[in-house]
Formats: sequence, structure tokens, C-alpha cells
Amino acid sequence: MSDTDGKKTLGLRGGPRSGQVKQSFSHGRTKNVVVETKRKRVMVPKPGAGKGGAGGAASSDPSRRPAGISDAEQDRRLKALQAAKAREADEQRAREEEEKRREEDRQRRREEAEAKEREDREREERARQKAEEEERARKEAAASKARAEAAAAQPAPAAADEPRGPAAAKPAPARKDRERDNNRGDDRQNRGKGRDDNRRAGKLTLNQALSGGEGGRQRSLAAMKRKQERARQKALGGGDNREKIVRDVQVPETIVVSELANRMAERVADVVKELMKMGMMVTQNQSIDADTAELIVEEFGHKVVRVSDADVEDVIDTVEDKEEDLVSRPPVITIMGHVDHGKTSLLDAIRDAKVVAGEAGGITQHIGAYQVTTDGGAVLSFLDTPGHAAFTSMRARGAQVTDIVVLVVAADDSVMPQTIEAINHAKAAEVPMIVAINKCDKPEANPDKVRTELLQHEVIVEKMSGEVQDVEVSAITGQGLDELLEAIALQSEILELKANPHRAASGAVIEAQLDVGRGPVATVLVQNGTLKQGDIFVVGEQWGKVRALISDTGERVTEAGPSVPVEVLGLNGTPEAGDVLNVVETEAQAREIAEYRENAAKEKRAAAGAATTLEQLMAKAKEDENVQEMPILVKADVQGSAEAIVQAMEKIGNEEVRVRVLHAGVGAITETDVGLAEASGAPIMGFNVRANAPARNAANQKGVEIRYYSVIYDLVDDVKAAASGLLSAEIRENFIGYAEIKEVFKVSGVGKVAGCLVTEGVARRSAGVRLLRDNVVIHEGTLKTLKRFKDEVPEVQSGQECGMAFENYDDIRAGDVIEIFEREEIERALD
Repeated sequence: MSDTDGKKTLGLRGGPRSGQVKQSFSHGRTKNVVVETKRKRVMVPKPGAGKGGAGGAASSDPSRRPAGISDAEQDRRLKALQAAKAREADEQRAREEEEKRREEDRQRRREEAEAKEREDREREERARQKAEEEERARKEAAASKARAEAAAAQPAPAAADEPRGPAAAKPAPARKDRERDNNRGDDRQNRGKGRDDNRRAGKLTLNQALSGGEGGRQRSLAAMKRKQERARQKALGGGDNREKIVRDVQVPETIVVSELANRMAERVADVVKELMKMGMMVTQNQSIDADTAELIVEEFGHKVVRVSDADVEDVIDTVEDKEEDLVSRPPVITIMGHVDHGKTSLLDAIRDAKVVAGEAGGITQHIGAYQVTTDGGAVLSFLDTPGHAAFTSMRARGAQVTDIVVLVVAADDSVMPQTIEAINHAKAAEVPMIVAINKCDKPEANPDKVRTELLQHEVIVEKMSGEVQDVEVSAITGQGLDELLEAIALQSEILELKANPHRAASGAVIEAQLDVGRGPVATVLVQNGTLKQGDIFVVGEQWGKVRALISDTGERVTEAGPSVPVEVLGLNGTPEAGDVLNVVETEAQAREIAEYRENAAKEKRAAAGAATTLEQLMAKAKEDENVQEMPILVKADVQGSAEAIVQAMEKIGNEEVRVRVLHAGVGAITETDVGLAEASGAPIMGFNVRANAPARNAANQKGVEIRYYSVIYDLVDDVKAAASGLLSAEIRENFIGYAEIKEVFKVSGVGKVAGCLVTEGVARRSAGVRLLRDNVVIHEGTLKTLKRFKDEVPEVQSGQECGMAFENYDDIRAGDVIEIFEREEIERALD
């Protein structure tokens, strides 16, 4: 074998071949690129291979076998390949059999569905035929009866002209059969035409229902069944005799048309159509009044139940408690009395805590609510009210929620004005009273004087043979505290105070404030039921959900029973002190009640403003022209303080000056307050609050004055002093002398000059003068000249003669008297 035959030379013949391709780019640019192509190796079996094929050749010919593969491995691979082909053939056969079986099941179900549908059609057809025959028989019987009656009523010739009923009815069956055949043919034709939804026989699949096929969305099988049922009911004559359901429809003062239709369970279109018949062109979103709604309800055959908007408050539970549900509750005691008579100190001694230290100036500014447990185990709820006159309304609220009033009177000061007010509040609320004569440790104390002075106000204590308990106490030494608690416990037993803790809670707001970190906070004294965390409630014009309950000691609690004071968090706004809290079932009810109360309050304010005539407005405007107003803004920490300050401001002023509170609110002083103060030129009075940083900067830039107070007396005194500055000075006249005219002279260039004798006092050139004739003032003015002899002098003493000439007045006579006086301006102040 030559080298050329036995050996292969190295070269590029079997490797990749190269060539060039012309590549085109945009804007006519081209580029020649060199590419390589590889030839694909094709395996061609040798001719003359046996039945074993390539496998047999490969197994017998070691040169055709891949490198590194033995004969055993090659046989094993061939057997595995043959087994895989056999398995694949078996699986193909199984799939074909399964598909054949499924097709047979589908065909069987299709035939069953067609047979069922055929049976339904036949049953429907039989029912329809039966109904038609019954209807035809009924009509024929009615017609025969009518013809018989007509024949009996007509004379014989007329009856002879017309065929009798049976004779006339003979051709009817043939005609009826023809009509039935035609109708049956039409039904078959229409039934064939009606199936335009391309619904295949059998069950409707989900894909068919969702895809809708080629012709759009198809009717479901349930819709077809409903249609068939309606047709069957109509054929049987049972579709028109449904009984009308009469409903009780609640009709408020105004109602939307769609809502009225819903309450009647009628179609909105029918209601609108009925309204249009009445001449009212309305839509379903428009409102109609109660009278119109009542006519519509009666037209549709329902019953009308008239309700008003105020019925939304009916959800508040007002059910009377059963006697077996009532349990004893702690009494609510209110401490009342004059300022600085020791009310808080007395409560401090009872609680054994320092409350006075927390009040500015040692004066109670708010209503405090506390619970005390005595040594005997009795639980008492105390309300500490301020004694100053500005807190009259706060004391009134304290008397409204209390069971027992403890009237504190200082033994060294006796009965004072606010003591009398507290007595009146207690009597108005019909609350039993206990008199605590405080400061009995002082040397000048005189308890008997207190008892005697209380008699003037119809308060007769036990030592004066009355029914009102009185105890001599001292908050400093602790004298009489046990006796006071015993008196309270005795009075509580007499009252037999009970409440039902197992019902929806209700209570009174003692105080409310807007806390920076916690939002609106209300101090609530629970009066009935148990207030729990998570309860939904409505209080005045506000509502909320109890987010947290905080006791008087500052601890968080989960519930509060009757006579327990707690701070409630979770309100949507700050309520008014004195509002009633009621727990309701749902937030929707609470929101609806709050909105109704808010709208009612707005309408009441609007009605109060509109209830004036034009003449009244003009008269008020004329009065206001002569009255100077001092505008102020008030921001306080709690609602009660703001209300008390506003009431104190209303009392400042007289017919010339008054204080006008532009805005009174709760919370910190904000930029909005500064803007309002700048627009109205009013100062801002902050009571126990401060301005935030943006408000301070705005006040400095706009020149708005902000004053801070922690004691209400200082605020009232400053406002009163500022309002006094608006008063005009009082003009006071001082009479300094009299002069009598003796003679009247005419002087050229001057006019008439009176020769006078000063009879009393002194005559001054700068003073004012009045001319009296027969003790009647005929002129008031000033002097033009005052001369003594020929010299001008500033004044003339009594007993001397002088000459006087009036400014712009010449009607003077001998015998007239000149009254000389001086005017003095005196600064005024408000009382």
C-alpha cells in the first residue's frame, strides 16, 4: 500500500471552508465579511447489511463500532433500545384504546341527553295539548251556554234562522285539528329556529360558557331550563296567580326614589313611571317628600309607616331594668363650696394624696373625678368642682350627675356667694346635701355662725333640729374625716343606689380635652351598665370606639362599671362637657346619630340667627355703632375651662364696651388661630396651653399678641383692664364761681361788655360760662375777654368788679347771672 493510499495527508480538505459574504448597511454602505462553513458528516450504512442492520454490522465489524465499546456493552444497548421501542408501542396502543373508550362514553352521554331532551319536549307538548284541549273545552262550554241563553231570550224565527249550537259546533273539531297541526308545525319550525345559540347536545362545559363560541356569549343551560319552566307554568295557567306581598314601608320626611323602590321591593322603573303619571318628572336619584312617597306606596298596595329623622336615636337602649338585675353601686359625691374654703384639701385628706399641688395657684381649674376606698371597705366616687364664680356651669354639671353633695363651708369665712350658688344647684338637682364645716382647727373658727347663716338659705342642719347632716372637719389635722365618711355612707344607704352592670353602658362627660399625643380625651362617669374596651358609643355630636380606658390613678383598665370615673380614648372629636355617652351596636348607628345631632344643632343655630326681622337687625346695628368691642381669641386645655372663660368674658362690659370672643377652642395655639387674630386685630389668650413653633414664628412676624395664663382670675382681670381702656373718660364739672351783671356797655371793636360783680368763688378766663336769666340757662360757652379796669387778667376774686364779654354772643342784660365752671376728665374702669 502506497503512502497515498494508506496514509492521509494533513490539509484543509476535510476542515472548514472559507468564503466571503457581502454585507449591506443603511445609507448604501457595504462590507465584505469572511465566513467559514463546516461540512456535516453523513453516516451511510454499507450495502449488503443483513437483518441485524447497522447494529449487527457494528457488532460483527469492530471497525464500525464506537471506540472503547465492547461486544457485551453493544448487545446490552441494542436490547435496551428494542425494549424501549416495545414499551412505546404498548403505550401508543393503550392511548388509542383510552381515546376510543372516551369517545364511546361521550357518544353515549350525548345520546342520553338527546333522549332526555326529546322526552322533555314530548312531555311539554303533551302538557300543552292537554291545556289547549281543556281551554278549548272550557271555551266551547261557555260559548254553548251563551248561545243557549241567547236562543232562549230571542223569538223562534230568529232562532230558526241560525243553526243550533251543536250543529254549528260540528265542523269545529276538524278546524281545531287543522289549527293544532299548523301550530304544532309552527312550534317545531320555531323551535328549530329558536336554537340559534349553537348549543351542542349534552352538558354545557365551562369552556363553552366562558368562551361563548364563535357567535358570542351563549345562554347557559340553567337559563334554558328556567325558560322551559316559565313556558310550562304559562301553559298550565299557573304563572299569573301569584299572591301580592304587602309590606310595611317606612317613609321618612324625605326619601330617594330608588330607596323607596327597594323598601317596597318594586322595580325602580315602575316607581318612576308612577311618579311621571302624577306629573313629577324625577329620576331614581332624586328625593321626594313624605306625602308623595305615601301616595306611591299606597298606589302599589303597601302599608305606610311614617317615621322621622329623630327615630335614629331610638336604637339607644332605653329599656327599663328589671329589679332582679339591679345591684348596689358606689355613690357619686360632689364637693361644692366657695373658692378657697378647702374643698380640694378636704378631698386630698380623704384620698391621702396631694392634689392641690398639681393645680395652678392652689386653685382647682377643672372637675376632678376620683375613687376612694374607705377603711370600712366602702367605695366612694368623688367629683371635685371649682368654687370660683366663673365655673358656675361646671358646678351645675357636677350637680347633675351626682348622688350626694358635700357642701364645704369655712368656719372662719362662713357663707359666701358661691356657697349660695352651690346650695341652689343642689336644690335644683334635688340631691341630698351634707354640710362639712371646714377649718375648725383655726382659732377664729365659729361653726355655729355657719349653721345660723345657712338658715337664711333654707338649709337646716341636724344640730338646729333639721334633716341636713353637718360635720365639723379640718383638712389639716384630719379632724372629723371619719364622721364625714360615716355620714356619706349613711346617706348612701338611705338612697339605696342601684344599677344594672349587665347592659349597654351610659354615662356623663365630666370633662373633655384635646391631648397632643392621645387625641380627644373625655373623662366619663359611668352611670349605668359597664363600659368595655372596644365598645362603640355616641356622645353628643361625636362618636367613637373605646380604644383605651384609664382610671383615676392613671392605670389602664379593660372595663368600668357603674359610678366609676374613667378617661375614654378613641373619640373622633372633642365632646362638650356634660354630654351623655351611650353605647350602640354598630359604627353605622353611631355615625348616623352623631350626624343627625350635628345637623340638628346647625339648624337650630341657623334658625336662631334667622329669627329676627329687618327692623331688629337695623336696631341692633344702630346700637352696635355706639358700642366698642374688644375682640379676643381663647384657647384652653379642656372644654370646661374654655366654656367658663367664655361665660366670664360675656359678663365683662357695659352699654359702651363689651368683650367679643371670636373663637374659643381646645388645644394648642396654631397658625390658624394666629391668622384669625391678625385679621381681626385680637389678642390670643392661652389658658394652660402654649403656641407651637410655627404659630410663635407667625405671631412674631404678624405682630399678634399671645398671652399665657394658668389661673383664671388673672385672665379675667387683664381682659377687664384692657376693656376699661376703651371706655371714654368721664367729664366732671366743678363750679368755681358766680358773677352778677350790673351794667352792659358797648365797646367798639369788642361788642357788648358786661360790667359784673363776682359774688361767689372766682372768675377765670379759661373756664366755661353759662348765662342764667331767671335761673334758666340761655347760653353756654366761653369768655372772649376778662378785664379788671383796663387790663386783661386771668382771674378775678370774689367781691371784685370786672368786665366780661362772651364769645359769639351779645344778648346780655343787666341782672343776668353768669355761672363759671371748669371741666375735668376722669378715667373710668369696668366694675
